[in-house]
Amino acid sequence: MSRQAVSVVRYGSAELLAAATADRLLTALADAQAARGVAHLSLTGGTIGGKTLAAVAGAAGRDAVDWRRVHFWWSDERFLPTGDPERNATQAQDALLDALDLDVSTVHYPPATDGPDGDDLDAAAARYAAELLQFGDGAEVPAFDVLLLGMGPDGHVASLFPGHPGLARDESSVVGIRESPKPPPLRVSFTFGAIARARQVWLVAAGAEKAAAVARGVAAGEVSETPAAGVFGTERTLWLVDEAAAADL
Repeated sequence: MSRQAVSVVRYGSAELLAAATADRLLTALADAQAARGVAHLSLTGGTIGGKTLAAVAGAAGRDAVDWRRVHFWWSDERFLPTGDPERNATQAQDALLDALDLDVSTVHYPPATDGPDGDDLDAAAARYAAELLQFGDGAEVPAFDVLLLGMGPDGHVASLFPGHPGLARDESSVVGIRESPKPPPLRVSFTFGAIARARQVWLVAAGAEKAAAVARGVAAGEVSETPAAGVFGTERTLWLVDEAAAADL
């Protein structure tokens, strides 16, 4: 699939965007389970990411998915203790996971500073990469059925920031990020190579402050300036945006 094969869907508000993305996600996961028995889903953080997960939790069609056959991953995480409210996994737990009947073995929490590697960021990133490899069917990471990504006003996705050295580190599926321009400074993140393994990549963005970055990303602009321009899925790349974020398209 070429990088130019991108679809954009607009919604009138952030609330409609979250609800529609939730419904779309439930259908995609149910279809994946029908086709392959299990589904692999990569979650994201951020305001609209949290709203989307909460919408999934409250959706009428939530039980169309067998949640015990969904593998949950995260494309990036703040390297903080387990349960820290700033962690994407904590926010996902509160918004969605606590409401589901899950098999805990399919929830692949990113490393935390109170984990086996302590505060060794590189060891923690390698541990998460090794866990991904176990489910990659010969590849470094699973072929995620859906990989959700939020995007910052600067165009960053996961913890891949404009002009940051982490952009160029594609030697593994997971990279340790130091001196993040957005606090906290230490993070673990999928690389572009890991993201590109996904069947579908959905970039979800809301708000006028993201309009310029959305336009650059959709137009496949310079990746060093707008990392969102460098992510795509093997089958589909989908931008889901509210009207404010679509203002410059």
